[in-house]
Amino acid sequence: MMNLIEWIQTALQNSLVWVKDLGAVGVLAYIVIYNLATVLFIPGSLLTLGGGAIYGVVWGSIYVFIAATLGATVAFLLGRYVAQDWVSKKIAGNVTFNAISAAVAQDGFKIVLLTRLSPIFPFTLLNYAFGVTQVSVRDYILGSIGMLPGTILYVYLGSLAGDLTTISTQPSLTAEAQIAQWIIRILGLAATITVTVYITRIAKKALAESVKGSTDDRSPPD
Repeated sequence: MMNLIEWIQTALQNSLVWVKDLGAVGVLAYIVIYNLATVLFIPGSLLTLGGGAIYGVVWGSIYVFIAATLGATVAFLLGRYVAQDWVSKKIAGNVTFNAISAAVAQDGFKIVLLTRLSPIFPFTLLNYAFGVTQVSVRDYILGSIGMLPGTILYVYLGSLAGDLTTISTQPSLTAEAQIAQWIIRILGLAATITVTVYITRIAKKALAESVKGSTDDRSPPD
């Protein structure tokens, strides 16, 4: 009997086969499916690989980036205007998200960009989490360009598979693919270190200001 993860993977592979059979119209269907997966917290790696297998590196990267950005924006808007209470409870007490929220208030575009480049931040939950921060819609969408390096890599790996039935398995990598993979990993590590240092600095500054404000409040009047 199939478990839930296997069922989802099979359903996604079947949907990709259906999209391929649709021809040009399949692009719109692909984007809609990608959006639904993003909103429903389904990881998009299989769909991204499928985009490479169906459309190749160039067009696959374009379609996947458009689909991922639209899906992330829909989730962001749902988090801000529809499910704000649920999202707030979901991330309540999470030190990382609280630090991101504080940092976003000062430099929304930079934080969104860095977290998109970093592989340690969960893409689907982060979409909703940004909705309850002070980041503007404009900065959020522009910061999504940080998804592009990882998108191109996964699309490229999907294009190597060629066959949709094999995209869930790791394809044998060419030397160029291995180099690209390491470049993305190094870029992601650098982004992770940068965003961690940045939000830690902002958190310390906010704490110092809070302590100073508390001390001032307790100071006796002249």
